[in-house]
Amino acid sequence: MLGVAMKPVAIFRHAAIEGPGLLAEFLDEQSIPWQLICIDAGEAVPISASAFSGLVLMGGPMSVNDELPWISPVLALIREAVALDIPVLGHCLGGQLMSKALGGSVTRNPVKEIGWGRVAVVDREIASDWLGDRYEFEVFHWHGETFSLPAGAQLLLSSGYCAHQGFVSGKHLGLQCHVEMTEAMIRDWCEVGADEIASCPVGSAVQTPAQILAEMTARLPQLHAVARRIYARWVKGLRD
Repeated sequence: MLGVAMKPVAIFRHAAIEGPGLLAEFLDEQSIPWQLICIDAGEAVPISASAFSGLVLMGGPMSVNDELPWISPVLALIREAVALDIPVLGHCLGGQLMSKALGGSVTRNPVKEIGWGRVAVVDREIASDWLGDRYEFEVFHWHGETFSLPAGAQLLLSSGYCAHQGFVSGKHLGLQCHVEMTEAMIRDWCEVGADEIASCPVGSAVQTPAQILAEMTARLPQLHAVARRIYARWVKGLRD
């Protein structure tokens, strides 16, 4: 209806350095309003999803299985959004929250996956809608856990180190990988996460900060192209 302002997209931040990144730029370019909800700063979980056109959940260092006071309300909000046909998008921890909210489980991945790594498209029919003609591409990873597919969801992406990298359920998308990364975010993560990387057996699933930064200039343009394609598809489902 003319004259009615669009409801904002709610973006949940769970760690100060894990903000919306490229997604915020994309939404601004599309003149789509958004509201950042800083769980890490103690902001309350909204009572209802009905105030928003979509829900986005970013990453974080915690586990969805931790006994944190905000996790149960967020899971309930995800379930309400799905019931109301309000699209949900999850990045890493966000994808894990979606899986658990919709009846899946989150467990330890066989290995930690940190740095640049390739993911492959699993379901071509679904992927063409979200990713065009891409069959595989490089994304950014930083996780030690993995989600199962909730009932009715279809596997979209997989990698050699983590079988479930992305799932689609109607207009909802859960990702294990990170497509939202900007140069500033990558540099911050490498600095803050240096000790975690140093504690890992460095190999093909874990890159050093130096390796991550060395590949960044070449990898980011492709990552941004993938992210913009995904975000463009996701915002088509936003509610008025």
